[in-house]
Amino acid sequence: MGDWLYLIIAIAVVGVVTLAGLLTSGRRRKEVPPPSGRTDVIAPPPTEGEVATGAPPEPAVDTAEPVVEAPTVEKPESTASRLVRLRQRLSLSQGGLGKGLLALLSRERLDEDTWEEIEDTLLTADIGVAPTQALVERLRTRLRVEGGQPSDVRAVLREELIELVGTDLDRRVQVTGTGGKPGVVLVVGVNGAGKTTTVGKIARILVAEDLSVTLGAADTFRAAAVDQLATWGERVGVEVVRGPEGGDPASVAFEAVKHGMDNGVDTVLVDTAGRLQNKAGLMDELGKIKRVIEKQADVTEVLLVLDATTGQNGLIQARVFSEIVDVTGIVLTKLDGSAKGGIVVQVQRELGVPVKLVGLGEGPDDMAPFDAAAFVDALLG
Repeated sequence: MGDWLYLIIAIAVVGVVTLAGLLTSGRRRKEVPPPSGRTDVIAPPPTEGEVATGAPPEPAVDTAEPVVEAPTVEKPESTASRLVRLRQRLSLSQGGLGKGLLALLSRERLDEDTWEEIEDTLLTADIGVAPTQALVERLRTRLRVEGGQPSDVRAVLREELIELVGTDLDRRVQVTGTGGKPGVVLVVGVNGAGKTTTVGKIARILVAEDLSVTLGAADTFRAAAVDQLATWGERVGVEVVRGPEGGDPASVAFEAVKHGMDNGVDTVLVDTAGRLQNKAGLMDELGKIKRVIEKQADVTEVLLVLDATTGQNGLIQARVFSEIVDVTGIVLTKLDGSAKGGIVVQVQRELGVPVKLVGLGEGPDDMAPFDAAAFVDALLG
């Protein structure tokens, strides 16, 4: 009995000692840090470098060149689609003249008072005294001979207005040269007429026709004009030749034409400083620009930009410019809004030079070739 008691006590002591060892061992295992210095978080598996060396790899160095986004080159609107849109705009802004004339000419009795009202309506539209008198005389004769039914009146008025605006004028803009040389278009006009903007818009028309273009920023007296022209060029992927601010405009024009010849472009458009007709020095300088350009290539067009809202003042400007640089075509800007359509007739009669382009809005493609029939149709509404 005593032997059994001692055996039971010995087994109990051994069990207590073993249990204490297990508890101590468990606490120690929790205190041992994990391999490779990791913490007890979910981490990615070690890389080959870490396994081989026991240390994390060196961080990768990005040696790629920074990505520079190329400027977005716009696709200008085609000439055909912009003509449709411009006719609609012109009809909305100029329809009052035609409607007023039709209302007067459709009266049952065309007495002298009515004809005087017709004359006043035409004069108010800036058509001018001589063209107005000629038009009224022709209308009186035709309506007396052919009758005065409403349908006939409209047809007669349309025919006579188209004749007045001019059907035998060459309205093509000569933008290509001969003998492998580029066409050179010199754009002139006073400040505020929209000259630099016009150069940019003409460039868009040419690009839409798949012609290559170089722009010459010869308005060196206004840094804003040079920057503005550069922006127009960037938008359609056209190069701009520019010089130092206040530099010689003739030199910039010369370099622009040289650049165009060296690169085989179709057209060089040269923007010039706004010329005030009472500053003879500036006007002489404009003549110098033309002479310098012609040492390399012929100037194929001299386009005078006129603000259609200036009326008689625009005609004075036109006369002075035509004496200096032999203007070959007129660009009428701002023909929408308060502009009076008769300015088209007046400026052509004064200079014997056709209106070749018209601008009717602020949008980049709000310019199109001038068409006499479309213009008259818009006037009649």
